[in-house]
Amino acid sequence: LFSPLLQKWAVFTLSASSSLGCLSCLLGLAVSIGLTLGSQGRVLLAPCTFANVVLAPISRECPFDPTRVYVSPQCAVGCG
Repeated sequence: LFSPLLQKWAVFTLSASSSLGCLSCLLGLAVSIGLTLGSQGRVLLAPCTFANVVLAPISRECPFDPTRVYVSPQCAVGCG
């Protein structure tokens, strides 16, 4: 349907854009890991402002819950 040269350039363009997207994600991940390690994890819990510590795991004020174990439903049944 399309010429082989056009197909090669299309694949090259998609591959290059995918590589740039991957590199930007890796850079963001590296920066976030660096900031987390640099602050010793205090930044993750900074927005958690709750008066009662017992309600911390069920509070919606805290976006990161260090007490929760995150497991996918497939691994909850039997993973490995």
